[in-house]
Amino acid sequence: MAVRGWQRAQDPALLVLTSLAAGPMHGYALIRDIYEITGMTIGPGTLYGALARLEEDGLVEPIASLDRRRPYRITGAGSVALRERLLANVSVAQVGLRRLGLSPA
Repeated sequence: MAVRGWQRAQDPALLVLTSLAAGPMHGYALIRDIYEITGMTIGPGTLYGALARLEEDGLVEPIASLDRRRPYRITGAGSVALRERLLANVSVAQVGLRRLGLSPA
C-alpha cells in the first residue's frame, strides 16, 4: 500500500545536490535526472527555488554556457553537505528497517 504524498516529502535541495553530484546540469536535465532517480517530477518553480537557496548558501554555482541554458555544478561545500545529509539518512533508514524487523541488528 502506497501512502499518498510521501514522494512529495523528498527535499528538493537534496534531490538537486544528488543530481549535480553526477556533474553539471541545466534545469531541464536536472528535472529529467530527478525523475529518473525518484519517479517524481518537480516543477520549474520548485527546482529554481531550490537552486536559488543552494546558490545563496554556496552549495551550487552557475557555470558559463555557450547557449541560453544555465548549467549549475555542486561546490566543494555542497559535496560535503550532501555527504553529511546522505549519511544521516542512511542512519535513520537503518534504524527504521531494524525496528520493522527488516534488517539485521
